[in-house]
Amino acid sequence: MGLRIALIVVLVILLAGGGVAGWWVYTHRADPIPDGTPARPAAAAVTSVIKPVPPTAPAPTASGVEAQLAEPVRDKALGEFTGQVSDPLTGQTLWSSGAADPRTPASNAKILTAAAVLLTLPLDKTITTHVVLGDDGQAILVGAGDPTLATAADGTETFYTDPARISDLAEQIGKSGVHVTSVAYATPGFEGPSMDRTWDKRDIEGGDIAPLSSLMADAGRRDPLDEYSPRTDDPAAEAGRALADALGVHSKVEQVDVPTGAETIASVTSAPLSVRVGDMMRFSDNVLAQMLSVELAEATGHEPSISGGVDAVLDALRKAGFDISDVTLRDASGLSYGDKVPAAVLDRVMSATVAGDNSAKLRSLLDTLPVAAGTGTLADRFDPDENAGAGWVRAKTGTLTGVTSLTGIVQTVDGRVLSFALMSGGTSPEDARPAIDQVAGALRECGCRG
Repeated sequence: MGLRIALIVVLVILLAGGGVAGWWVYTHRADPIPDGTPARPAAAAVTSVIKPVPPTAPAPTASGVEAQLAEPVRDKALGEFTGQVSDPLTGQTLWSSGAADPRTPASNAKILTAAAVLLTLPLDKTITTHVVLGDDGQAILVGAGDPTLATAADGTETFYTDPARISDLAEQIGKSGVHVTSVAYATPGFEGPSMDRTWDKRDIEGGDIAPLSSLMADAGRRDPLDEYSPRTDDPAAEAGRALADALGVHSKVEQVDVPTGAETIASVTSAPLSVRVGDMMRFSDNVLAQMLSVELAEATGHEPSISGGVDAVLDALRKAGFDISDVTLRDASGLSYGDKVPAAVLDRVMSATVAGDNSAKLRSLLDTLPVAAGTGTLADRFDPDENAGAGWVRAKTGTLTGVTSLTGIVQTVDGRVLSFALMSGGTSPEDARPAIDQVAGALRECGCRG
């Protein structure tokens, strides 16, 4: 009897619940579709398309550009100002002021380094760093000229893009079965002074440079993720200690020569050349610029040194047809006040990235340029509310005390791409930057056909 009552109760509950559910479905039903209503159209599909700049875009005239720039170039914050603007498609110089005068370029010198490297070396070229086995179980970390080698553990953030990692070396050594008793390091493949005599040694602590070596980790940064971190004054030893830490070896790390015929027990490979050039340009990285020039020197038969890197850069540009007779370089990064480059040379190299015999090899350089108000060293410049160049100017910055430079390209309102090189001296960069940005921004607004 009790079981029968229980079953009846359950049945009543189910019927009640079903009724409630049915009522809810009925009251929330969609309105009936009237007869003759067209079928629902397919979901819209958006296809991203990058449209090339039309080669038939109206070309500015020299008189039009001169009139457009007349006001912004008078800004006293520009100090001693030189520059050049060109139309890459025609090769015509549209505006020039003192462009033949050699001036301190600051980091605009990196444009010459990047161009020389891209003109000469394969874009997919990489650098392989090895660990070899020495006597009595000693693991020797051998430098190969890759300053982007990272100390960060696998899967963690790095400053440079897709770098080789010391943690990968340690993992390979662990899997090799070799019992490591000590760690040492070697620095073949780099000669001469580790610092140019025109550099300020205070810039090591300031984060602008580190003593150069074929073995460096995180380009010598003490804080691997901080772009402006103070650098170590002994990057090779620090890299060796990083490997020892990763292996759990706590004995003294020493510098040694690589034994003849030593067995390789681990190796890691850098990002491709094109990626490393991109990092160098976007972050205006002095160490990476210097070591790219040494890489170029080694590949072209020059001495792998600071001066050899300079010779390699200049030779590559000369062979590509650029007139560099008035260029003087002390380094490949623009850190030295002894570097002297006319604005005309910078503009010609930049123009060659857009059109001409060398454009195919140099085109990737455009991708490395910071975007005004968007990326890299231009992220906080070209206020969109005040400068029409925001988003349209792509350019390499250059800054030293009393020096401000800007070289790049801009698409005019009519769709014409112009190249430019602008160099300011004798005033504070804090004052000169907004003024030089206004000059570049004025080119964006240029119809300039008058």
